[in-house]
Amino acid sequence: MAGKFISMRNLKFLLYEVFDTVALTKAPYYQQHNQKSFDLVLDAANKIAQKKFYPLFEEMDRKPPYLENGQVKVHPAVRDIMIEAGDGGWIGAAFPEAWGGEQLPHILHCACHLITSAANYSAGVYSELTSGAARLIHSFASDDLKQKYLPNMMAGKWQGTMALTEPQAGSSLSDITTSAYPTDQGYYRLKGTKVFISAGDHDGADNVVHMLLGRIEGAPAGVKGISLFLVPKLRVEGAQLVPNDVNVSQVFHKMGYRGAPITELSFGDKDACRAYLVGEPNRGLGYMFQMMNGARIGVGLGATAIASAAYYASLDYCKTRPQGRKLGQKDPKTPQVAIIEHADIRRMLLFQRAVVEGSESLLMQCALYEDTMYCRPREEHEKYELLLDLLTPMAKTYPSEMAILSTSQAIQCLGGYGYCEDFPVEQHFRDCRIHPIHEGTTGIQGMDLLGRKVVMKDGKAFMLFLEEAHATLAQAQGLASVEPLCRQFEAALKSLAQLTAQLAGSAATRGAEVYLADATLYLEMFGIIAIAWQWLKQAVTSQKALDGKAKAADQNFYQGKLVTANYFFAYELPKIGYLVQRLTDGNPLTVTMESSFFND
Repeated sequence: MAGKFISMRNLKFLLYEVFDTVALTKAPYYQQHNQKSFDLVLDAANKIAQKKFYPLFEEMDRKPPYLENGQVKVHPAVRDIMIEAGDGGWIGAAFPEAWGGEQLPHILHCACHLITSAANYSAGVYSELTSGAARLIHSFASDDLKQKYLPNMMAGKWQGTMALTEPQAGSSLSDITTSAYPTDQGYYRLKGTKVFISAGDHDGADNVVHMLLGRIEGAPAGVKGISLFLVPKLRVEGAQLVPNDVNVSQVFHKMGYRGAPITELSFGDKDACRAYLVGEPNRGLGYMFQMMNGARIGVGLGATAIASAAYYASLDYCKTRPQGRKLGQKDPKTPQVAIIEHADIRRMLLFQRAVVEGSESLLMQCALYEDTMYCRPREEHEKYELLLDLLTPMAKTYPSEMAILSTSQAIQCLGGYGYCEDFPVEQHFRDCRIHPIHEGTTGIQGMDLLGRKVVMKDGKAFMLFLEEAHATLAQAQGLASVEPLCRQFEAALKSLAQLTAQLAGSAATRGAEVYLADATLYLEMFGIIAIAWQWLKQAVTSQKALDGKAKAADQNFYQGKLVTANYFFAYELPKIGYLVQRLTDGNPLTVTMESSFFND
């Protein structure tokens, strides 16, 4: 079974032509790699995706996990996939060689993750979650905990998770109540409940290691009293694994993303759950943000990958489905044309491509900033940390929100068939709907961006973004074909800067509630501009390739890039006009609306 769910040509275009990933190998940290080794890694990821992930795409959806005798049962292939991820070095691919990693650039790992997630999103989350948890342990845990838990996690034998959410708190982490009680035995006794824990329990691994937020007895209220703990399902005692009083209360039945379980977990029902402190007390939220920020970008990546798979499914259908004739051809005896010949179908396909390839580019931009820190002196890291921090809400939100619209357009291209299980796009639509909720809802991302990211350090991150965007404009000088895009983009940047200054200036006079009331709309606007930036970069690269007499085989690819960039600037970027109008009209409607007014 083979299918196209992502463009390898586009991934290599972004890696080698837009972002010049090979230049990273000049730095000592990445010097053991070259383009040939990168290509081998990409090919290996594609083979795994085609042979192990894609054939299970539908089956894992139709046979979701279930709870039996206190154990979550998942598809039997999950264990094989986890071991493959461990043996192949995928879990530790981007980790330092000193602890079993490959020191692959994050931007290459991003591309590989896009490939496997496009083939089967559910199948890929097990190892990605384990990778994030393992990195957290390596960064902050004691040597004893590292030695006990990391080897089996890196080998794919043990699952890793992130356990934050509680029933009564939701996204408000300051309200979590899971409690840790000190002992004199080197561990804490833990009691509490966590919900919506991805891969929180399953029989595809021999153990599950939870990175969990809780409060030590007597800790300060709010986020200042949160600590990070390692809580295994089975704890290590000598050479044995011992049950650790971690129990599955339920497995949630989901709309999509059914191949991986989301669980409710109960800790300490028998007062026998041992939790091991990671790092210092009351600093847990800061530690967890390492994994959380990576997970947020991972959510955007997963949404992009699903939208990519839906796009290629609809593109294939539109090329092969005959229906109707070109306008002006009235003779019913003339052959029907493939529906891709109809302008409205092309509009929907262009929309999907603009979302997918714009999002892939933004995600790789974020990964490149992280990689650049490994290539520069420590005193230069702040710039890239700030840029990555600023872009994370957009890298999470734009793909996750727009993937819903993109996969919906894929269904629309197929018509009635798209709504049926006979074709994969209906599953893609269901699978992608979780992403605006996962790892901080869109509303939370908006408040994070406007309330913290754009104003932190007197707006330094925001100014760095403007510098990066203007550097792209400078690269476009002399390219007549992209000059109209440059003018439009420059105007968009000016609107963004003026709006940001106006909103920040009003925060003190109008209060935080009014200031942040429409933060989601600000995030939407900024996200559109960030994607426009990425499309301008791609347009500049494509035009320079064409001017340099690109190979005949690549002509259509580059021309398609230019048309898609023009589509985004013609159809999507103008939407910021409405958003600016709403954000500056001064009417705090959602704040002044009384809850009682919703009553019938």
